[in-house]
Amino acid sequence: MAETKKAARKKKPKTELALVEETVPAIVQAVTPMQMLSIAVEQGHDLDKIEKLMELERTYKADIAREAYYQALSDFKKQPIEVTKDKVNAQYQSRYTTIGNLVNTVNAAMAPFGLNARWSIDQTTGIKVTCILSHTLGHSEEVSMSGPPDDSGKKNQLQQIKSTITYLESSTFQAVTGVVSQDANIDDDAVGAAETISPEQLADLNAMINEVDANRTQFLRYCGIEQLQDMLASDFTRAVTSLERKRKQAE
Repeated sequence: MAETKKAARKKKPKTELALVEETVPAIVQAVTPMQMLSIAVEQGHDLDKIEKLMELERTYKADIAREAYYQALSDFKKQPIEVTKDKVNAQYQSRYTTIGNLVNTVNAAMAPFGLNARWSIDQTTGIKVTCILSHTLGHSEEVSMSGPPDDSGKKNQLQQIKSTITYLESSTFQAVTGVVSQDANIDDDAVGAAETISPEQLADLNAMINEVDANRTQFLRYCGIEQLQDMLASDFTRAVTSLERKRKQAE
């Protein structure tokens, strides 16, 4: 009995646990063309191979920039943008959006997304305006339009060119950004500012108003404008005629 109890009190042998080493698969990381180019240079590869890798790097960056451009444009289009009419066309008694208001409003809204618009002008043959929409990573897209000098009204040659350029800038900007005035289209007459009287005509009117002692407030109301410099060039003759009539009445 004593031997049996003693045998029962013997400690059980420890079970040795085999440590199994887990094999963790290596994470495969994509190698960019720039990394491949660096390796090729370090290993002294020939110039032809290095040039091919450089071209591959340019293509790779262009693809990334293009994707970023479209993503930024998509995110920008999700934002509510209100471009209001900020000026009155006295000739047609209608409101319109000036190009300054359009561009400043839209560019400010695009800036957080890394987008910006600019123009290039070519007058080699006629007047050609190109609006270029660019992203900070380098991708850009553009829209071009051409037209002759705007000879409507009584514009001088420089005013004709400016009127056409302003109209084309507005049209190409809307086309490349996809944004137009919220409450109506941009004024179809191409730019109320380019239709106004020249500095010389403004000086003549001011002089005549003083000479005939006309009531400036009533005269502006008669012309349908708030400021004399807002008068359209096509209304200049009518304004002069009314002042000449007042001069004769005073004689």
